[in-house]
Amino acid sequence: MAPALRRLLTDRIFIKALYHFIGLYSATFRLQVINQAVWQDHLAGGGRVLLCCWHQQFFSFIRYFKCFRRYKPSLMISRSADGAMIAGVAEHSGWRAVRGSSSRGGRRALVQMVVNLKESGLAAHILDGPRGPAGEVKSGAIVLAAKADAVIVPVYAESAQRWIFHSWDRFLLPKPFSRVTIRFGAPIRLGSQSRTGGAIEVQRHALEAVMRPALR
Repeated sequence: MAPALRRLLTDRIFIKALYHFIGLYSATFRLQVINQAVWQDHLAGGGRVLLCCWHQQFFSFIRYFKCFRRYKPSLMISRSADGAMIAGVAEHSGWRAVRGSSSRGGRRALVQMVVNLKESGLAAHILDGPRGPAGEVKSGAIVLAAKADAVIVPVYAESAQRWIFHSWDRFLLPKPFSRVTIRFGAPIRLGSQSRTGGAIEVQRHALEAVMRPALR
């Protein structure tokens, strides 16, 4: 990445402007939210929740997930310049950005995510980020949920009026004024044996099987 572009993506004024632009753009969506009460009841009862989505669909959640800022939730984001931009937008939305990924700083970030999730009760994870392959669940989500004793709640974004980019994740951007549906899946509780290597693989493949049909 060119140094000038890196400086732009990490500039605070640019990030704040981007956050406001995303808010205005997303405010045009005709939003429908499905099945949120189930996991919110679990959270209200003292349980912990890890919301999981695909990289392809995360744009649709940015403005709406601001509603959860009272929980001080956390999200793991890579240490790249792109990640710095996304982290800035997340923090403006009231989320705590924990910097790290499978390729850089992932172990330390995962430990911090566990601490934060135990403390606040709510976190989110982009399953195939930051570089894919698309639709492949990384093991970090399973380890995080198991160590924090959290249920995994799949979340999907759907829109019939959208652009799909020719990126690695086939990034989905709803068109202005389109109908956008945010749909939460049934909570998935991991067994106590989920921290072992073989069990993590079983759970990882099971989560892929549940969530892959929602990829566009």
